[in-house]
Amino acid sequence: MTEEINQPFPATYSQIDEATKQSGFTMASDVLTCSLLRTLAATKPVGKFLELGTGTGLSTAWILSGMDPHSTLVSIDNERKFLDIADQFLGNDKRLKLLHADGEKWVNDNRNEKYDYIFADTWHGKYLLLDEVLAMLNVGGLYIIDDMLPQSNWPEGHQQKATDLVKKLEARTDLILTKQVWATGIIIAVKK
Repeated sequence: MTEEINQPFPATYSQIDEATKQSGFTMASDVLTCSLLRTLAATKPVGKFLELGTGTGLSTAWILSGMDPHSTLVSIDNERKFLDIADQFLGNDKRLKLLHADGEKWVNDNRNEKYDYIFADTWHGKYLLLDEVLAMLNVGGLYIIDDMLPQSNWPEGHQQKATDLVKKLEARTDLILTKQVWATGIIIAVKK
C-alpha cells in the first residue's frame, strides 16, 4: 500500500490548482487531506456540510465529489479574490452555497444551524469560536481540522496554539477523536 491516490480527482481540480498557483494562495489543503475529506463526505448521505475557509476551493471540490446529490455545502471565506476562484469553477453546483463573510460574524449569526460535517480550515471554528462551532455539529457529525503538524508558514508562537487546541479537544467529553500524524496533521472528531 502507498499514499498514492488511485482514484479520479474532482473534474475541476487541475483548473482550480492552476488558478490557485497563479493567485499566490499558499494555504490550500494538501491532496492527501482532500482525498480524506472526500471519503468522509461520502459517509453523510443527505448531509448538511459546512466548510469554514474556502480558500480557492480545492478542498471544496473534493468535499463536493464525495457528497451525494441530496446533500448541501455552505462554504465561507473572507477573501473575495480567492473565493472568486472557487466560484468560477464550482459556482454552478446547486449543492454549494459560497459565502463571502467574516467568519466570526457568520458563526455568531448562524449559531442555531446544525451540520453533519464541519471542515474548519481557518481560525474561526478552530482557534476561535471553537465551542460555538462544535455546538453546530449534530450528534454523529464529523468535525475535521488539518494543519496540526508544524508548518513552514506558521508564525512564531503558533505551535503552542496548536498544542493547546489539541488539549482542548482531548478534554471534551462530547467528542470521540482520532489524531493522525499524516499529511499535514489531521484531527477527526465525532460528536457523541
